[in-house]
Amino acid sequence: MLSILLIVPLLGAVLAACLPTKQTREFTLWIAVAVIGWTVLLLTKFDLSNPSMQFVENINWIDALGLSYRLGVDGLSLPLVALNSLLTWMAIYSSDEKIDRSRLYYSLILLLNAAVTGVFLAQDFLLFFISYELELIPLYLLIAIWGGQKRAYAATKFLIYTALSGALILAAFLGLAWFGGSSSFTYDPALAHALPLSQQFLLLGALLLGFGIKMPLFPFHTWLPDAHVEASTPISVLLAGVLLKLATYGILRFCVGLFPEAWQIAAPWISVWAIVSVLYGALMAIAQTDMKKMVAYSSVSHMGYILLAAAANTALSFSAAMIQMVSHGLISATLFLLVGVVYKKTKTRDIKILEGLLNPERGMPVIGSLMVLGVMASAGIPGMVGFVAEFLIFRSSFPVFPVQTLLCMLGTGLTSVYYLLLINRAFFGRLSAPVQNLESVTWRECYPAIILTVAIVLFGIQPGWITRWSEPTILATLRPPAIVATMNTSIEP
Repeated sequence: MLSILLIVPLLGAVLAACLPTKQTREFTLWIAVAVIGWTVLLLTKFDLSNPSMQFVENINWIDALGLSYRLGVDGLSLPLVALNSLLTWMAIYSSDEKIDRSRLYYSLILLLNAAVTGVFLAQDFLLFFISYELELIPLYLLIAIWGGQKRAYAATKFLIYTALSGALILAAFLGLAWFGGSSSFTYDPALAHALPLSQQFLLLGALLLGFGIKMPLFPFHTWLPDAHVEASTPISVLLAGVLLKLATYGILRFCVGLFPEAWQIAAPWISVWAIVSVLYGALMAIAQTDMKKMVAYSSVSHMGYILLAAAANTALSFSAAMIQMVSHGLISATLFLLVGVVYKKTKTRDIKILEGLLNPERGMPVIGSLMVLGVMASAGIPGMVGFVAEFLIFRSSFPVFPVQTLLCMLGTGLTSVYYLLLINRAFFGRLSAPVQNLESVTWRECYPAIILTVAIVLFGIQPGWITRWSEPTILATLRPPAIVATMNTSIEP
């Protein structure tokens, strides 16, 4: 059942490359709709009371390597699979109908969808790594071919950073099998729990560094703003909305799930890392004049909240982290879509040039209104999913790390600062001379952002629609392991 989520987009990618150019976009949209429909079917058949992996598929693949084709889904992965399916359709729908080399373009998006889904479904360490690395290829090409003027630089930088991330993760997985004396790479938390703490710290450090590069956390964040600025709008939607969640998912699944004791000891230092990322990302966003770069640095800041929640290591903080992942995916995708429309109509993203775009007669009132709602959600205004996510993160982290939580809360205030600067300068006031006589914004250009905005409000009113899927799995993940770590010490008689 899960393999269909991989086979359909992969087969669709092959067929899209062979179809006539005029039919490619419509065909790809239908493939994306089919993936969404199958995801909805999974949601309806998912047993909310079962914390274990469901719909498991297991086939021996390469016995000599201990590699198996093992898929499964639980409460940690299913919401992210659904998010990936939705945003893939959004990216295809919002793509330029007359884009060059359309067959290759849409094929790469479908390939990217399959690779990301493979990461969330993989229950074999090597299969996880293969999917994790496979997404590099289409995303690199999507930036390098259809990006901006510095697309080659941005794509190469992304490739180098993410390849280093994958190398560290692979080293940790190989080390886990070697230290544990296992000939298989099947996900088995008990294997890691039995390791000495010294080995747990070594493997945890490699995983945390690898996923920290991908999230990205300070100081490994520099590839993200460059990639976003040069990527086209649909690719920025996928990059911020889904790709960054590969790392946050990996931290919850592997760093905490495999090494709970080592994680608990390292958690105070990890929370400090979260503070630095939150505040640095927010301060850098304030300094930007490019709307897209501002939203990109906002992602760096908001990823730090997830790290803080993971460091707190409680059932409530894990639920908060899941809501934040979905929340950030929806909000960042909305903001990048809206910035993309502004750039398409005005040919600039510079807030020093833009002014008065909310003008009801000659501006973009619908886009401006959606932008106001989007930045309110990102700033944590009550009634939207961003508020629920951040409030629960602070509520769950404060009893564990009170000082770190208070410092991270400053990031919420700074978020309001840079987004108020954006709204005040670009959307309020008189319409500036350089951007007068704008082309009208069609409803087709607004639909994706409207759908996401509705989801942001609905999940803000009823966040239980997200947490109900993950709570049983989270409680099982945080349950004390049956085998505890051993210390490399000896006691003299």
